[in-house]
Amino acid sequence: MDEVEVVVAHSERATLRVGDVFLKVDADQARVDVEVEAMSRAPVPTPEILWRKPPVLAIAALPGTTLGRLGGPSTGSPAAWAAAGATIRELHDAPPPLRPGRAGRSTVALAAELDDECELLVANGLLPADLVTRNRRVAQAALRPWTPAFTHGDLQIAHVFVDGDEVTGIIDWSEAGRGDALYDLATLTLGHEEHLDDVLAGYGTDVDLDAIRAWWSLRSLLAVRWLIEHGFDPFAPGCEVDVLRSRM
Repeated sequence: MDEVEVVVAHSERATLRVGDVFLKVDADQARVDVEVEAMSRAPVPTPEILWRKPPVLAIAALPGTTLGRLGGPSTGSPAAWAAAGATIRELHDAPPPLRPGRAGRSTVALAAELDDECELLVANGLLPADLVTRNRRVAQAALRPWTPAFTHGDLQIAHVFVDGDEVTGIIDWSEAGRGDALYDLATLTLGHEEHLDDVLAGYGTDVDLDAIRAWWSLRSLLAVRWLIEHGFDPFAPGCEVDVLRSRM
């Protein structure tokens, strides 16, 4: 029997790997519904769905390796990052779903959430006030009107698989939906700013760089407390707190 590998696990969901099969266990079936629908509609490579029996979704492993991981070195070449940019552009150009995704939260709701989170980060002594204040100011540039696009919503580099310079697939679509395209680009390059030019070369159109930088700050501010509470370390080298420090 193949060894069972725990890919990620916390109180909301867990992903296990058994041989060439990934088993996603999620208590929120609405989130799984979003993932299944998004993978069926996305015009980019996605994993094959093998079967679904709530609360478990079984998908086939993708060929290749991930583009890298937050806090670690990128395993992808500049050409692979450019290929990722071209793939994301293909997704963003597709007709967007009616349902808003993680990248589609209203600017009013997002600003209120961000203000509350910043207050908690300082009040709980998790981050110094000057670091939070500076990044809250940078994050403001993300709170602007945007043209709806088909967004992945959690496009971490660990969710993009490549084989050489070719994208073989994108995983974890539970946050997909209508949203701000620059959120995806910022999520992909979070902690790997050195590859932003490669991604944009593949993406093939001018973008608002200040908005991407703002999303780096905004996403990191909103993530720090959640990560700590779920057993992850945003203070690890190259991770969210370092991203915030780089804005100082």
